[in-house]
Amino acid sequence: MAEKDDKSKKGSTIAPFEAVGVIAAQSIGEPGTQMTMRTFHYAGVAEHVPTGLPRLIEIVDAKKEPKKPIIDIHLKSSYARSESEAEKVARELSSVFVRDVARVEDDLLEKTISITYSEKDGKSLGVSFAALRKAIEEYSTNLKVSEPKIILNPTREKKKDEEKAKEITSKYVRKLANKIKVSIVKGIQGITRAVVVRGDGEYFVRAAGSNIVGAMVHEAVDAKHVYTNNLKEIERVFGIEAARNAIIKEIEDVMNMQKLFVDVRHIMLVADAMTFDGHIKSIGRHGLSGQKVGVLGRAAFEETVKHLIHASSFAEDENLIGVTENIIVGQTVPVGTGKIRLTMKLKKKSKE
Repeated sequence: MAEKDDKSKKGSTIAPFEAVGVIAAQSIGEPGTQMTMRTFHYAGVAEHVPTGLPRLIEIVDAKKEPKKPIIDIHLKSSYARSESEAEKVARELSSVFVRDVARVEDDLLEKTISITYSEKDGKSLGVSFAALRKAIEEYSTNLKVSEPKIILNPTREKKKDEEKAKEITSKYVRKLANKIKVSIVKGIQGITRAVVVRGDGEYFVRAAGSNIVGAMVHEAVDAKHVYTNNLKEIERVFGIEAARNAIIKEIEDVMNMQKLFVDVRHIMLVADAMTFDGHIKSIGRHGLSGQKVGVLGRAAFEETVKHLIHASSFAEDENLIGVTENIIVGQTVPVGTGKIRLTMKLKKKSKE
C-alpha cells in the first residue's frame, strides 16, 4: 500500500525545470476563450454581478473594489435556525438612508433645508422620527422641530485661523441637502439590500456592498464566517494569506460557473504570484508583467519603447534569465531540457 502511495505522489510531482508559468497561463487562458461575456442574476441582491470573463479580468487586474461587491454573513446557530430571526438581523444590518424615510427639500431663498418624515416608510423600515432627528442633529443643532417636519438652518463653525465663520451660500445649502439625503439613519455603512438565503440547512444573510468589520460587530453574526468578493477588503482585514485563498476561490467559482474545469494548482500558482510579496498585485503592466527582472521581458509585453529608453538611460543589464528574453534573441529557452547541460568524458583511444 505504501508503495502505491509513493507512486501516486511521484506521478503528481512536477518534472525538474518545468515551465510551470507557461503551462498555468495556457491552462487558464485556453478555457478563458470559451467564456461568455454575459452577466448573471445573483439571488436578487446585486443585480448582474459580473461572472465569466468580466469577473476574471476584475480579479487578475486586482481592482480596488469589484463592480458589484457582495457579502455573505453567516449567523450564530441560535439565529441561523429561524428564518424570522435571520430576517430580523438582515433588517438591522441593511443601511437605511434619510432619503428612504423622509423627503429632503432645500429652500435656496431662505437658505434652509426641510426634512419631512414619512411615517409609512419609517414603520416599514423600522426607523422612528427620533432616530431621524438624531441623524440630522449631526449636521446642525439649529433645528425647528414640528413632527413630522424638521427645518434645519445650516451653520458654519469658524476654524482656528479664521476671524469669523464663512457665509452660508446657496451652493453650500444644496451640497448639505444632498449630503443629508445619503446619510445613514440605521444599519451598517456599505451594506445594502440584505436578504435571507437558505443554504446547508441554515439561514444566512447575503447583501450588496461590503463591510466586514461592521458586520462582525453585530452580536448575531458568526465573526468566523463572514465572506465578501471584495479581495482588497479581505487583504486589509484578514491579511494576505486569506486574500490568496479568496483569489483561488473566486477564480474557481468563475470557472465552475462556466462549466470549465481547470486543475486548482494552476490557479494556486496565479494566486501565489499575485500575493507573494505581501500585498495583492495585478498581473498587467502595473503589476507582475511591469516588474519583471529582464528588460526585454518587460519590453515584450507593453510600452516597449518606454522600457528600452529607461534601460538604456540607467545602463541596465539583461542577463537573459527568462523565457521571453531568450526567444527574442533566438537562444534555447532555459526551461525543461533547455536547462540541462551534459558533459561527457570520452575515453582516449589506446594506440595500437
